[in-house]
Amino acid sequence: MTAPEPYREIYPMPMFVILPTADLEASKDFWIRGLGFIDLFSAPGQVTHLRRWAFQDVLLVPGEQPAEPMPMSVSFSCVLGEVESIVQRCEELRPGSTTEPVVKPWNSLELEVITPERARVVMTAAREFDPDSQEVANLREMGIEVPLG
Repeated sequence: MTAPEPYREIYPMPMFVILPTADLEASKDFWIRGLGFIDLFSAPGQVTHLRRWAFQDVLLVPGEQPAEPMPMSVSFSCVLGEVESIVQRCEELRPGSTTEPVVKPWNSLELEVITPERARVVMTAAREFDPDSQEVANLREMGIEVPLG
């Protein structure tokens, strides 16, 4: 599967994340070069509106950031072919910022990234659907009806 291009249109945002940062430029650079977002627009020293795909919006604002990573996380969809390059780019920019990608019981591959603002970002990629896989068997065991093919 090929990742869609960043979505550049303006729309009423149904959901977005606001992250305070001590260094807007460093944070913006990490999100753009590491995570693949674009700078939809910036008001210097006030806000940077980042976006990846439609409905994947992040507002970076000046402020104090926590000393430790935030306990809550935010997840953004990606495709399987992007995970390895996201790891490489983030590690080049901030060594130690990523975890080993993990296959989850709900049939996704998930990569956790700690951003410069100490946000816990999960890049989640759906895996190919295999009706005979252990993940699908796990879903069926939980009572979730999964099509056979």
